[in-house]
Amino acid sequence: MNNGLDDVIATETVMSDVDGLAGRLVIRGHSLDDLAGHVGYEELVGILLDGFFEDLPGPKELAPRLGMARREVFEMLVSEGLPGANLPATEALRAAMARLADGEDLALALRLIAAPAVLTPAIIRQRRGEAAVAPDPKAGHAADMLRMLHGAVPRLEAAAALDTYLVTVSDHGLNASTFTARVVASTQAGLTSAVLAALSALKGPLHGGAPGPVLDMLDGIAAAQTAEAWLEAALDRGDRLMGFGHRVYRVRDPRAEALKRAVTALFGPGRNDTGRLALAEHVEAAATSILARRKPDGSLQINVEFYTALLLEALGFPRESFTSVFAAGRVVGWVGHAREQVLYGRLIRPQSRYVGPRPDQAA
Repeated sequence: MNNGLDDVIATETVMSDVDGLAGRLVIRGHSLDDLAGHVGYEELVGILLDGFFEDLPGPKELAPRLGMARREVFEMLVSEGLPGANLPATEALRAAMARLADGEDLALALRLIAAPAVLTPAIIRQRRGEAAVAPDPKAGHAADMLRMLHGAVPRLEAAAALDTYLVTVSDHGLNASTFTARVVASTQAGLTSAVLAALSALKGPLHGGAPGPVLDMLDGIAAAQTAEAWLEAALDRGDRLMGFGHRVYRVRDPRAEALKRAVTALFGPGRNDTGRLALAEHVEAAATSILARRKPDGSLQINVEFYTALLLEALGFPRESFTSVFAAGRVVGWVGHAREQVLYGRLIRPQSRYVGPRPDQAA
């Protein structure tokens, strides 16, 4: 019996392979290094959904279809008013997406993929007392998300950085939210139900909630000269260092390296506060050294969340929205896994071992 299902193979998939020992991520036959920074999110959607929808168009047609889906989501879910104005950002996103009808067709799949990119900026602007910005179906997916957030066409470097992020987090094995999507999909509840369940799992602090606390940690450290003392004190208290360690990887998370490259390009001379990046690099080096000394039996290096925090902060997303932005990238993986489960899997129904009292044991 494995209480956390570690090393239990629950399905066969063509979606992605996470090699925790080698620090390698393969997405539909492509290494992450060949995708991040080289392939746009629209193309990645086509790669991940290939074979799961009979009417999936080619790359040239898919980008405008996704753009039209963004406009449909805006007209269906935003222009009529957003629900849950006082809810936390991820719960507001979930409440808005719940208004999409269930089904299994490509049109719904594209609306689900478009929804977090449209709704997250609208929810952020609503909290600022600003009107939502309608999407531009002709714009790139990442660029349009930033345009809807800030009300202006983003710099090419900013759009490229967000594009890299969305591609990098698009799929990652059978993590908690993806497994949740497959369980729900296996009941034939529909794509919307599967995605909403996955989003609920992502909301948990042990899954998608750590990028914001990374910034809290950097704010607390404040300066390079105080990093070592701050980190040592945190570990003495039994605190977890946010952005370090991973359930699967025993070496450096390959997604962290891809995002560090994107952040470095974004923090070029004269573009953003390079002091923030320099502090993060110093904290990474100090924490890696301290953890290696204090926990020699573990391999606690940075994970995807460490440089995610810097990237999303630099792009202007408030930290309470980071999980929603993560969902904007991961949703295509949820949809792909849900369709794979419906087409090739069966109802997921594992066994449990009862350890409670039995009637014949009563005194």
